[in-house]
Amino acid sequence: MTPDDYFRRLERADGPALIAFVVNKQDDAMSAGESEWHRHVRGQFFYLEKGLISVRTHDGAWTLPPHRVGWLPPGVMHTVRIAEASSGWGVYVSPHAANGLPEDTCILNANDLMRALVHRASSWSAEDELTAEQERVIAVLMDEMRHAPHEPLHLNMPNDRRLQRIAHAVLEHPDDVRSLEAWADWAGVSPRTVSRLFRAQTGSSFTQWRQQARLTRALERLALGEAVATVADALGYASVSAFVAMFRRSFGVSPGRYFAERA
Repeated sequence: MTPDDYFRRLERADGPALIAFVVNKQDDAMSAGESEWHRHVRGQFFYLEKGLISVRTHDGAWTLPPHRVGWLPPGVMHTVRIAEASSGWGVYVSPHAANGLPEDTCILNANDLMRALVHRASSWSAEDELTAEQERVIAVLMDEMRHAPHEPLHLNMPNDRRLQRIAHAVLEHPDDVRSLEAWADWAGVSPRTVSRLFRAQTGSSFTQWRQQARLTRALERLALGEAVATVADALGYASVSAFVAMFRRSFGVSPGRYFAERA
């Protein structure tokens, strides 16, 4: 099967319920860079051994550190940025097999059984018909995905264009500590409107949203091996201890332990 035939197969709604692949660091499929906006007929699970993936849809942004699983439902428009070339794996799930899986994009906790099942499935031939044994493997893998704990790595984006301008500026400059009033003046909107619309459109206050945005950037930089002190300074925290306290409130553990426990 040629590469073109393989990718055409991934975009078919029919055929096998699940198509799995495993890539090495040398493979172009996992090279660093950002994709154009696109969508897939099939749903997609994706996983990195190291490095970091950022996914954006029209509803928000998700950060995928190593040893977690990202899920994109069928047909969701998105763009993907890979911060560092890496090994990992992916699974394309047909629309009918995606029934019962999360309806929205999310990040899931991974486990060794998922990894073993995906590696098993990636060795199957390109036949459209699966054996009864292969169907059972798929059923177990789908159960693992359905019951995997969700991780709080989602950043809702506001719909209002004025607020989007503020949100993108905060993401580009997470160390900018100006107040809500200053941001509102910069965007040409009243502070009251910013406060009201941020809560209505993201489910968080502006302060809470900015903290989550900083956390997203922190995970990106920590996953690439930057020191905690460097990350804390780059994100505008007054001290390393203040940054660690914020991280611990969000995840229950320190940054070092967070990555160690998921390695």
